[in-house]
Amino acid sequence: MRAHSPAAASGGSTLEPLGHPDLAALGRRLRREMDETLDAEQSAARAAARRRRTLRDLFLTLEDRADPAALWAVDGRCYRGTVRAVGVDHVELESPDGPRVVVFAHVVAVEVAP
Repeated sequence: MRAHSPAAASGGSTLEPLGHPDLAALGRRLRREMDETLDAEQSAARAAARRRRTLRDLFLTLEDRADPAALWAVDGRCYRGTVRAVGVDHVELESPDGPRVVVFAHVVAVEVAP
């Protein structure tokens, strides 16, 4: 006859969920698979966000980081400075020559320091 544990006598479970080697291995495998799935979903979300990123989004990022940028406009000029403000349809650069506002529709190219 089998000896009863105090937990079994009181109606509680005698199994420790992760105390069993098979359950512990299963738990590790499930955790690893969940982590891999989360990594794949986050990577897909980052890629989707990059694909939908607008010129305004780029300037907002530059403004947050206070990074310098060079903008080429339709008139062939290059405007350099730090993004100071971003509007709905324009960006304001702070340069040694003073502030400059460039409308997004006039931007041909943007160069950002790495």
